[in-house]
Amino acid sequence: MIFVPITYKGGVYRHDEIVDLIEDLGGYIVQKHMIAQDVVLQCLVPKDDVELIRTIGRPLGGEVIVAPLVGTEIAVVSPSLEIHHLPHSSCDVAEYLRRAGAKTNMVGLARGFGKRIANLNVEERDTINEHDLVVYVLGNFEVCIEEKFPALRRGVHVPIVVTGAPSTEALRRVIDPPVEGYVGNMGRCMHRTKKPEELATLDALVDEVSRVLDEKRVEIAKDPLSVSPARLMKVIEEKVEAVHMVNHPTPVTVQIAGLRVKIPYESYAPEIRALEIENGVTVGDVAEVLPSKMRNYIWLRIKPFSETNIMV
Repeated sequence: MIFVPITYKGGVYRHDEIVDLIEDLGGYIVQKHMIAQDVVLQCLVPKDDVELIRTIGRPLGGEVIVAPLVGTEIAVVSPSLEIHHLPHSSCDVAEYLRRAGAKTNMVGLARGFGKRIANLNVEERDTINEHDLVVYVLGNFEVCIEEKFPALRRGVHVPIVVTGAPSTEALRRVIDPPVEGYVGNMGRCMHRTKKPEELATLDALVDEVSRVLDEKRVEIAKDPLSVSPARLMKVIEEKVEAVHMVNHPTPVTVQIAGLRVKIPYESYAPEIRALEIENGVTVGDVAEVLPSKMRNYIWLRIKPFSETNIMV
């Protein structure tokens, strides 16, 4: 079964019918937002049933939008948190990716400023590597990007998309070895991105990130995961009461090949490892349950079929 990411937007009235429909079709609701009288559902649903959901939701005032980044977690990296590195563009990048369905985390580097001293420490590197993809929001000067970026990418193993004021062609030329994606003409600006040409650049960023993640999905499909991250999310939500006590919009965050569970690792890791998924297969059989570098959360890396010889 092929799942596609969608966003359903509609009224609160009778939205439970859509929720039941998605679950009956074998889909998963990744995140649910209740905003006044509106509801927003970010879902993974069977590809063949998207039109059915659209048809049933239309009389309820609902709209189904294909959201390519639902079910992904992305790190947005700025060289520092100071005003000359973290103006509005970094926040706008993170927010625009959220609108496309992604869960984004901002990472401001401790030593990302200055061509001579720019660096990435171990904690920052490991935090970035817990995500599906990283977007580096770099600056205006081509020579600065060329000299600093090798230090800022050292040890990062997830796909990288680089943005900056130089053109896309210039970024391709100065970055060696190449990264997975480039979006030029996106430099620092001291205002919110409202102009049509600025919004077009953000649209190009979403397209580039989607393309890179699609390539990652294709690579994963060659050696499928032992269990779907969305299914594992459902198991944890049903059997671990603590996740319902977390004051966070996404207590269980779905990734392409894993999950982030926002409860203390020391207290709940053994319980999560022992959870039964199906027919005696436990979470510990199909996934590594690891301490996250983000606070004291739990990070699950789902193993591929070649490692476990299990498919649930």
